[in-house]
Amino acid sequence: MNVTIVILAAGLGTRMKSRKAKVLHRAGGKTLIEHVVATALELTPAERVFVVVGHQAGEVRHAVATPGIGFIEQREQKGTGHAVLVGRDALAALGGYLVIVYGDGPLLRAATLRQLIAKADSTGSAGVLLSALMLDPTGYGRVVRDEAGHVQAIVEQKAATPDQLAIREANMGIYCFRADLFWKHAGEMRPDNPAKEYYLTDLVEILRRAGHSIEAMEIADAAEALGINDRTELAEADRILRARKLKEVMLGGVTIQKPETVTIDADVSIGIDTVIEPFAQVLGKTSIGENCRIGTCAIVDNSEIADEVEIGAFTLVGASRVDRAARVGPFARLRQGNHVGEGAHIGNFVELKNARLGAGAKANHLAYLGDTEIGGGTNIGAGTITCNYDGVHKHKTTIGRNVFVGSNSTLVAPIEIGDGAYLAAGSVITEPVPADALALGRARQALKPDWAKKRRARQKKAAEPK
Repeated sequence: MNVTIVILAAGLGTRMKSRKAKVLHRAGGKTLIEHVVATALELTPAERVFVVVGHQAGEVRHAVATPGIGFIEQREQKGTGHAVLVGRDALAALGGYLVIVYGDGPLLRAATLRQLIAKADSTGSAGVLLSALMLDPTGYGRVVRDEAGHVQAIVEQKAATPDQLAIREANMGIYCFRADLFWKHAGEMRPDNPAKEYYLTDLVEILRRAGHSIEAMEIADAAEALGINDRTELAEADRILRARKLKEVMLGGVTIQKPETVTIDADVSIGIDTVIEPFAQVLGKTSIGENCRIGTCAIVDNSEIADEVEIGAFTLVGASRVDRAARVGPFARLRQGNHVGEGAHIGNFVELKNARLGAGAKANHLAYLGDTEIGGGTNIGAGTITCNYDGVHKHKTTIGRNVFVGSNSTLVAPIEIGDGAYLAAGSVITEPVPADALALGRARQALKPDWAKKRRARQKKAAEPK
């Protein structure tokens, strides 16, 4: 079936009390609008997805990065009906079904929209709206049905009679219309209300007057269709989205210890038999392979983790790649742009930035390696640093294969260390080191026998009473 989806995302969202457009707030690891767009793309190609923008239109466009998606600008916000009407030129010729959803509704599932479209197709109605039975529908339009069960009208709270206010079936504001009938009658909507706005709910009565039926599809969980209006609802949406993701991941073969403490973003993928320990966070578009272990309080953000990798407790990995069977942490930090080779070891209090470590390389303690390339099998001693910044520019350090870098070495970039070289502990290395050479860069040790003993004697004598 040809389906066009229009996402209404032009509003400010004043109850958020924010300088940022409501749809740009984040829940479950993505902006609200990104969630809704992702749902739409499960149902129809990008070329048939349109986002109505208004407040902070440029920022909303930037957040919707999928190529092919169309944008409709609503310069003045005059109601839900007006938001769709401003897109007539782009939308009216597309035909099929027109589905209207909201950019602040991240919990709506693609499966629910499929059922909505299927009901419109099977009943031959002009449209189907999504409804829900609510214990307290205060604030929602009530769905008034006729004797045959068809939707007769949507009555807003302020205009409802006492009998209508007793109706518990509420309109969720999500619609699937036959596009040809929608556009044939859309121009009949009028701003005949105190707010002087155009409402999609009016189209229910308009289509019925034209002899067409409107149906309602009850959703089992009203929360799925609710929009986000304030920070408390944003937090609740975040909780629900993350609970869904945790369930998806665990059903996919991943062990999560104390899942109520673990944070996993929507776009994360994790392979089977991986274990996620308590309080870990896996963020962004991170991919983790099979049989890995992500330690307690570790944070892995927008990174690629291969199979059988261990990320130790309290380790931060950002925008980096870690190859098979490598070990990182505990208490390590991979800032960005790093590539840790197969079987390599990064230990406690080691920091990497734009560093590449070859297979089997090791930096097990207390090191900073920035803008560095390290060959396979090389050992970096404790306390080693690469001096990559001269105050103006960054410089590269290149260390070959099977090099031994002694503890507390300082490598002043730009510099190159050849394969198999040996750097003595405590050295400051400022010149290139050839392959298989020994380099020492420290002052010669001086020894003065009994110096300390004589000093203590002088101090004792000075402290005696005069």
